[in-house]
Amino acid sequence: MDGPSWLGAVLFLGLQLRALWPAAAVEVHTSKEVYAVNGTNLRLKCTFSSSSPISQHLSVTWNFQPEDLSSHEPVFYYLKEPYKSAGRFKERVTWDGNIEHNDVSIIIWNLQPTDNGTFTCQVKNPPDADGTIGEVRLRVVQKVHFSEIHFLAVAIGSACILMIIVVTVVVICRHYRKKAQEKRIEVTDTEL
Repeated sequence: MDGPSWLGAVLFLGLQLRALWPAAAVEVHTSKEVYAVNGTNLRLKCTFSSSSPISQHLSVTWNFQPEDLSSHEPVFYYLKEPYKSAGRFKERVTWDGNIEHNDVSIIIWNLQPTDNGTFTCQVKNPPDADGTIGEVRLRVVQKVHFSEIHFLAVAIGSACILMIIVVTVVVICRHYRKKAQEKRIEVTDTEL
């Protein structure tokens, strides 16, 4: 085997093995969908994991895409420190994350129906390349609807209150019966 073809074979094999080796990546975790009441505040939770230690060059980008699928709008940016937001979220977004705990969450204040849409959370932690982008769909509602859990809690609470009332009535009835029986015994004793 002569030099150039041997070198080519080694390079080719190296490229094939590199393709099998997994690339380091940042994995981002968010809720899939959240509901919030109009006019309230909401913490959009976003956490990440990285195969590399946290870098000084770690950056966080939050974007927003309205339901009408118009272009993405920047919401928030972090690089060593949080930067003020602009656009529709100006003065309504604050940093609520903790990089040391792999938390890059934000709070949106005074939610409005126009905030309905998809928020994306992207974390870059050099030298980790690429990675997942977290997506959370926000639905701003006028009022909270009872979920199955709320309904179940109300049903169990009502049943407990009803049982307490029944037990109280039974105890009171027994108490009065006992007093009435004692009076009858007293009256019978005095007649003898």
